[in-house]
Amino acid sequence: MSAPVEGGATTPRPSLYEYALRLHRAEPEGGRPKGGYRLPDLPERRGNPGRRETQAAVTELLAALSADPDTARAADEIHLRLQELGAADRHLRAAVAQMPLADETAARALGRHLVGKGTSTSAVAVGLGLLARLGEPEDVPRLEVLGLLHGFARPVVEALDALDRPSAALVWLGRYAEGRELRQLVDALAARDDRSARARLLAIPLDPRTVGPSTSRRIAEAVRLADILRKDPVAPAVLAQAGRLLFRMTSQQDYQAEILAYPEAVLAYDALVTRASQLPPDLPHYATLLSLALDLSSGPSVLLDWRPGQREGLLDTLESVLTSSDWSAVLAAEPPADPAECHRARWLQRTARQPFARRPAAARLQIEATVRDPADPATVETRLLLDGRPLVPEAFGLGPANSPEELLHTGRLRATAEPREVQLAEAYCTEGCCGALYVTICREGEHVVWRDWRRPAVPPSRRPLPELPAYRFDAAAYDAEIARAENDHSWAWPARNTARLIAAGLRERPVLLTQWDSRRGWIGTDFTDPQVTVLSFTYWPGLAAGERDEDGPWLQFLWRLPDDGTPPEDQAAAALHRLATADPKTYAEVRGGSPAYAEALGFPWPERRSRE
Repeated sequence: MSAPVEGGATTPRPSLYEYALRLHRAEPEGGRPKGGYRLPDLPERRGNPGRRETQAAVTELLAALSADPDTARAADEIHLRLQELGAADRHLRAAVAQMPLADETAARALGRHLVGKGTSTSAVAVGLGLLARLGEPEDVPRLEVLGLLHGFARPVVEALDALDRPSAALVWLGRYAEGRELRQLVDALAARDDRSARARLLAIPLDPRTVGPSTSRRIAEAVRLADILRKDPVAPAVLAQAGRLLFRMTSQQDYQAEILAYPEAVLAYDALVTRASQLPPDLPHYATLLSLALDLSSGPSVLLDWRPGQREGLLDTLESVLTSSDWSAVLAAEPPADPAECHRARWLQRTARQPFARRPAAARLQIEATVRDPADPATVETRLLLDGRPLVPEAFGLGPANSPEELLHTGRLRATAEPREVQLAEAYCTEGCCGALYVTICREGEHVVWRDWRRPAVPPSRRPLPELPAYRFDAAAYDAEIARAENDHSWAWPARNTARLIAAGLRERPVLLTQWDSRRGWIGTDFTDPQVTVLSFTYWPGLAAGERDEDGPWLQFLWRLPDDGTPPEDQAAAALHRLATADPKTYAEVRGGSPAYAEALGFPWPERRSRE
């Protein structure tokens, strides 16, 4: 293809691949630009068809041209037709992904030509769509170069994931990695300097605020973590960093449990756990190994492709390590003075036995309230295991199961003759964005049935989800498991128990708040300071008299109660007594509404809100 220039003359326009290659060769030491190279100026698109129209047009176009023995001529025609079509690149790739291909060899050749010679993003998008389906190892270098262009990293990664995971991860990190240490790792990997890359791996501070589950998986793939762990010797620092990466991948505070997308997860787990005893026994290492054990016992990692008995064997190994005298001493040590580390040490003591407590294999339903390592973004979830398999990661996978406060303390999982729909999980972003998981629970004679599953708003682009049958449980066994889970508070720390008891008191006596024209909101522990119980409520004038003005002013308040060291029962009783005898609006803080509402109701608006 050629491009017109002033005066009617033409000059060959370099392909996007050649353009990226030239820029990359000019980089010192083969570095990779964060965010990718800016695309050259390209002709404007002429049309704007929707996804279905694009699907039909591309299917017809490629069916006619992919078998043309003159690949260059076919590519020229595709350039012209795509320019006229003007479809979005993502729609073009989606169309290619779904269309039938009569001659795969010819389609592969066409894809390679479009990727290497394409001068428009539309042509390259079609080429990438073809190589995502038909690519071979020889295509990896060219795909890697195209991944350096802004806007091409994601489709290139999709194509490379099936061909070369480390290369796909390198392209992904080159586009999305943040922070100096991660950029240095990217440069070392791009230079194929394995020694430097391993050194850079150890230097990465795996702060959960900057290195999330997706980044952790891509790091593990890029450095070939499983291979590193299977070679002798393996330094304790490498083992520790590997454990932190695997743990971060198990988080469901993202759009998927990344551990399930990591092809070498089983190999990495096996190699790491086999060497777990080589780690020095201290609080951070104990927390890492315990976290891995929690996931191997009831988290997403249960769903990996294990050999019979392999996962159970790894749990036995971890139990043996953590119950040895040196590691037991970590639990018995005086808690650190630092409040955050003290909270973490208390979590270890409460949780140490949980992943190793074997439950009857015949139990159809098992329920576990599980708290992740407090050093990671806190997740407290109600893990539901059906026939030994974690339900939410398998049937939903876009966020963790709801908390015990939502599912257990409210009695929502109890079965009655009246069917009741219950939300078991919500997407990490919100239900309105990416969906939720619902089930209807009903008692039918001597059985409890979970049926009529719903997953509203789950995007169709997500991985295919399994169809869910109706599950039948023996009613007596079901009731016993629900009662056990509802009454098991061993997982909770004092401030969390205080919150539970306050919430229970307000359920029994809602008048404690309504007498002050207030309605209960969220009750739990502070996100940044777990030692503080937080009660939120909304003040709505007229609520007590049933004369609330729907369009009138309202304010949200937060009442923070730091743990004073007394038993949670006493702290909750004192809080409920204060609610009964003193208007909470006089001692809680305004945290929601608007400055105008605050002025109308006679309350000061917090200064920090004004600055925000």
